[in-house]
Amino acid sequence: MKILVDADACPVKNIIEDLAQQYNIEVIMISNHHHVLKSSYAKVLTVDAYSQSVDIAIANLAVKGDIVVTQDYGLAALVLEKGIGAIHPSGIIYTRDNIDGLLMQRFINQKAREARVKTGRNKKRNIKDDIRFEQVMVQLIEMMLGIR
Repeated sequence: MKILVDADACPVKNIIEDLAQQYNIEVIMISNHHHVLKSSYAKVLTVDAYSQSVDIAIANLAVKGDIVVTQDYGLAALVLEKGIGAIHPSGIIYTRDNIDGLLMQRFINQKAREARVKTGRNKKRNIKDDIRFEQVMVQLIEMMLGIR
């Protein structure tokens, strides 16, 4: 098992690394060359800046039993079909039951933005968000490892 992180704008990289060390799990942080990442634990993989390059790299590297951390619903849908666990940095575990609704909401929001309709503001991330992510990530890790 390994954890692959869509790391370009991931706000929970440190939490992921800390948990991975506790469970002795390999971590691969993938980003495009516009983002400079350094880690004392994770392997850092830099790809070109073409649209979807990070997503393609993650989809190609991930295998059944791995975990992907991403904000990208399309990538989540892709890896779910391969038997890979997927989680959003907010702490939402992507499932076959919720991914279609999330993709539809993304589509609706995109259409609204194109029509210049405001769809609301994203709340600023806070410590409660980090705590929720950590708790849910532990559950996902333990589920994937067969501990729960």
